[in-house]
Amino acid sequence: MKLLIISNNLDRAGFRQRIDVHLDALQANGINCEVVKLPSSFWMRRKLFKKTAQFDGVLLHKKGLNFLDAMCLRRYASKIIYHFDDAIMYRDQNPDCYSAAHFKPWKRSVESADMVIVSSSYLADHARKFNSHVKVLHTAVKIDDYKLNESEKINDHKVRLVWIGSKSTLSYLAELKPVLEQIGTRFDNIILRIIGDDFFDLQNMPVEKIKWEQKTRGIRLAECDIGLAPLPDNPFTQGKCSFKVLEYAAAGLAVVASPVGTNPDHIAEGKSGFLVKSPDSWVEKISTLIKDADMRKQMGQNARAIAENYDMAVIGKKFAQLIKEAIQ
Repeated sequence: MKLLIISNNLDRAGFRQRIDVHLDALQANGINCEVVKLPSSFWMRRKLFKKTAQFDGVLLHKKGLNFLDAMCLRRYASKIIYHFDDAIMYRDQNPDCYSAAHFKPWKRSVESADMVIVSSSYLADHARKFNSHVKVLHTAVKIDDYKLNESEKINDHKVRLVWIGSKSTLSYLAELKPVLEQIGTRFDNIILRIIGDDFFDLQNMPVEKIKWEQKTRGIRLAECDIGLAPLPDNPFTQGKCSFKVLEYAAAGLAVVASPVGTNPDHIAEGKSGFLVKSPDSWVEKISTLIKDADMRKQMGQNARAIAENYDMAVIGKKFAQLIKEAIQ
């Protein structure tokens, strides 16, 4: 079975987490994949779309199509699978306002597909308005990347809060600055670790600035104690697939998170972490975990067990089954 995978940006985290990590699993399940970047030129795109006739199916990742592209792809492709993992029908900068520039291309891609694969029930509900063949496939995490022996833990008697992410989402953590400053005045053994490509400082708490690296990110997480996953609540963030929370869980960390996106799907309230809304609740739950090392350890073990359900081997096999279902 031959599958052509088309994506607008092969370097984005979304492509790595949702497509690239599963290429070996697809190959192992008899699906031979060719990955290409969508050309910027219309004539180059048309040439690519004509080439799709040589494949059993096409997987279009995230890209919303214009009218001519959608018509051309539908003409030549035997089967089209549309895969998206963000609320791309909304503008992330102004999610409460309708944007035809975002909504119409997304709708066109959904309508053109023989199957739509999304990462959450929230996104599925949106897609089902325009396509009845919608499947939910959760984001996967390679849990072996986050193993850390107890002897490798940092023994400096500090409790490390950690956040991992990119510059584009650092503002979500920055909204917690008042909470973190208050925590810093309560405890003198707390460190905030930021793993990413941009950072900020706090007045009342030391900040460890760790550059994100593919090979080391799991260990740098597992060295910490409490994962933080704040999100504002709006139509765009409700579509977020909580890869951050899965990473924390795989690293064996207790998690404090906003009840937004798929965060509630990946956190067992009071058992693997806490879901909180108000600043006072953030302070309360983080403080509780700081003071109770046994609770942190038990929650981390529970979180790791949850993460095993989303291991790459499990999700990759489901991905292959969905592709075969769509094509056959």
